[in-house]
Amino acid sequence: MASTVPKKVAIIIGSTRPVRVGPAVVDFVQRTLSTSPSFPKITLSTLDVATFNLPIFNEPLLPAMIPAMGQYTHAHSIAWSRAITPFDGYIIVSPEYNFGVPASVKNAIDYVYNEWIGKPILIMTYGIGGGKQSSAQLGTILNGMKLRVVETKPQLAFRKEEQMLPIGKGELGPLTIGDWEKDGIEPLLKGFEELVEKLEEPVEEEKAKDA
Repeated sequence: MASTVPKKVAIIIGSTRPVRVGPAVVDFVQRTLSTSPSFPKITLSTLDVATFNLPIFNEPLLPAMIPAMGQYTHAHSIAWSRAITPFDGYIIVSPEYNFGVPASVKNAIDYVYNEWIGKPILIMTYGIGGGKQSSAQLGTILNGMKLRVVETKPQLAFRKEEQMLPIGKGELGPLTIGDWEKDGIEPLLKGFEELVEKLEEPVEEEKAKDA
């Protein structure tokens, strides 16, 4: 029988640019998910990668070697690990920059390893064309890191007329929002339902033996 205790899910804002539309995208996602009948089964918290000020990975040990062979040494690494660890699953909200996963997203993923293993994750991308390359790359990366990736991967595309403004000022335009309300809600809710299903499945504990 499924647990009646709500599962803890983190929605991760992947963009760290000074001017970014990521928080507005996450607001849209959260509003959409709150309409799902399954929403009461989780508690949703936001993790903003930008607030952790992660430099390019600079720990002396590989993440897969922690905690078996040592601990994190830097405050930013410890803070990120402690933020990630308590959650049962994740929704990663990532843009696509120059046909790929942003460095900020890949770096944040790479900072920890055993903290991720076995947990379900929903990949949600946005950008010109919906971020399809970023979505595909994240699927490969996260599957390889032993997360349980949800099959449905929602992609939210900017309306062509709004790709520079207001998007370039960190705002969602009305045409883009209209498109998302028309075509984006169904895949978001479908992906979320799949995430909830995976959250209710037992997790097999597996720790890394290699990098």
